[in-house]
Amino acid sequence: MSPGTFRILLCCLVCWAAHPTALRAQAEYAGNFASPDQRQIIYANRVQTGLTVDGALNEADWKASPPIDDFFRMEPIQGGRVSFPTEVRILFDEKNLYVGVFCLDSLGPDGVRVQDFRRDFIYGENDIFYFQLDPQNLQRYCVSFQTTPLGTQRDLQVFNDERRDNDWDALWEVKSKILPNGWSAEFVIPFKSLRYELPPNGEPTSWGFTAARLARREYEQSVFPPIPQSFSPYRMTYAAQLRGLELPKPGLNIRVNPYLLYGGSQNSLNGQATTAESTPKLGGDVKWALNSHAVVDLTLNTDFAQADVDRAVNNLSRFNVFFPERRQFFLENSGIFPDGSGISPYFSRTIGLSSSSFNAVATPIDVGLRYNDRNEERAISAMYVHQRAAGEAGGASFSLARYQRNIGKEGNIGALLTHRYDEAGETLAPNHNATFTVDYLFRPSDVWTLSGLLTGSYDESSSRTGHAGNVFAGRNSNSSYLGWLTKWVSADYDPKMGFVFGKDIIQHNPGGYYIWRSKKEGSLVRRADPGLFVNYFQSATDGRFQILELYLFPGYFFFRDNSFLELSFTPTWQNIDFAFAPLGIPIAEGDYAYTRYLINYNSDRSRKISGNLRAEFGEFFDGRLLTFNAGLRAAPSPRLVFTADYELNRARSLGPSATASDVHLYSVGLRLAANSRLQGTAFYQYNTLTSNGRINARISWEYRPLSFLFLVFNDSREDLGLDRFTRQEVIGKLNWMRQF
Repeated sequence: MSPGTFRILLCCLVCWAAHPTALRAQAEYAGNFASPDQRQIIYANRVQTGLTVDGALNEADWKASPPIDDFFRMEPIQGGRVSFPTEVRILFDEKNLYVGVFCLDSLGPDGVRVQDFRRDFIYGENDIFYFQLDPQNLQRYCVSFQTTPLGTQRDLQVFNDERRDNDWDALWEVKSKILPNGWSAEFVIPFKSLRYELPPNGEPTSWGFTAARLARREYEQSVFPPIPQSFSPYRMTYAAQLRGLELPKPGLNIRVNPYLLYGGSQNSLNGQATTAESTPKLGGDVKWALNSHAVVDLTLNTDFAQADVDRAVNNLSRFNVFFPERRQFFLENSGIFPDGSGISPYFSRTIGLSSSSFNAVATPIDVGLRYNDRNEERAISAMYVHQRAAGEAGGASFSLARYQRNIGKEGNIGALLTHRYDEAGETLAPNHNATFTVDYLFRPSDVWTLSGLLTGSYDESSSRTGHAGNVFAGRNSNSSYLGWLTKWVSADYDPKMGFVFGKDIIQHNPGGYYIWRSKKEGSLVRRADPGLFVNYFQSATDGRFQILELYLFPGYFFFRDNSFLELSFTPTWQNIDFAFAPLGIPIAEGDYAYTRYLINYNSDRSRKISGNLRAEFGEFFDGRLLTFNAGLRAAPSPRLVFTADYELNRARSLGPSATASDVHLYSVGLRLAANSRLQGTAFYQYNTLTSNGRINARISWEYRPLSFLFLVFNDSREDLGLDRFTRQEVIGKLNWMRQF
């Protein structure tokens, strides 16, 4: 061994001895490290002198509480020094859990990045702190409570770090303060808002707990305890154990939420009123926590007037468009139902709407009853909803039953039964429709996921049975993703309580990408994900070829400020043997081969002015098509946000008639906020393809936690050849939430 080599080894040995914790931690938490067998333990202290919840952690109880400050950096580089230190303290009293956080930022108010005051804000656009609780120690489920420096709220349920109920709302409170050296926040979580069991005599209370912070200016994400960057802080197998809590005995836990609504509507044809009506409406919801793991929800004369309207989409593919659920009652706990990437035997938009399509007409719901029961061994869910008769359609009853059994560390296997009974209408005969589904999820290791479902349907009116399903295997690590998804839908599969992307079809979707991450602090490019996915479609009946797409993305870049650039192209081969008319332009039957190119850029969404540009161009069947999207958001203040979006579809020489057509889709939006409790929004969209314009304006005032006053105005206009149809609505809705 040369003297130089010996000196290098000696220096390394000295450094290891001088800094054993830091160096060993770097080695221990490199790559996709496994979840720990012995979980870290943290403690909560009882409040002794009392707290004033104002966002400032200046009371003696906060100062006496030991801080949790050993956060682990997930982004932009896993491990190493955290540039934005965070301190978390946990307290409790006989009614509430309190979490206090101080987020250090040397720029103070000048470093804060918050876009608006909206509840359930968009992750990744703001400075945020959030923590997760697993009160039943299931290690496969958590509830998350999140805030920004302005004290805005976001809460969600997460299932297996995969399915997320972003619209779940719990009763809790948070206050924040922006300080010269950062910002702080105080969370108040009533124990009644959580589901837990008292431990057996002599055993300490132990809850799963993780915490995370996103310092948006540098896009630094840190987490406690350590979790690999390929996962999220919702992966509760890595959670610490929160102890020291002295929990109140669960008692009566009922939440009532009655509402009073008064609305008026008018339909007009060519400016002349044809129908007008005004109606008062009374209804509400009741949530009763029977015990720590079972909850009953009751809804009466349900109304969703305050729900967001759908956004118009011009569909260029041969598959059905999925419009997401936006109604709170159906969103809660939806993560326990199987969803097969376009195959959903249960899809709640089939209830209380005339269809699951764009801006479907609401149909009154008389009553709904739901039961959820979840513990460490299994989950049970059951639901019944009755929908009132409307127009020519009779009433309808919807029911389902779900059982899921937990297996191993993160796996489960489940079954789902749905039944829809359509009562006789003016011109429609009664009909029964049912589906039965089995599904599974396994994680043989932290990086591997295996999942799938098999579902069958029976429809009385057609006397036909059908089947559908999927299988998936994927490996997700810090350095790569590989996966294979195969799904199929038979020609006769007909889930009238569900959604499918198409019928008589099999899709194979293998692919993956390499993940390159910069090891250099402050690098312009934070991450690059070049890769390839294959989409191969064929008929489920006879195996006939339908589509082959090769989606190649050699340029897929995330920059230091989390702006994004994609450069990709998609060689495509299609066989058209049915009536198909994208943008209303018929395409002749036959075989087609063409290539599409894509340039997609999103700027830093945390800045006061941000935007996006997307251009997809090239051949399209027997012609050419340019799809151009541009978006702008201006937020000079969190109290004032303006958005504008534009889409152009320019077709040339398309179809047997070599059609040239330009289709425009315009959207503008405005959000005004006095604070996080009082806000107004307005949205307008016009689509030249359907000659349809729609306005939705709403004022919401949260006058007490989860109690709202809504004022809503809707205006929809559509050109019908020589006629012009208009529908206008004005709605006032007051709900009052009380938890007992």
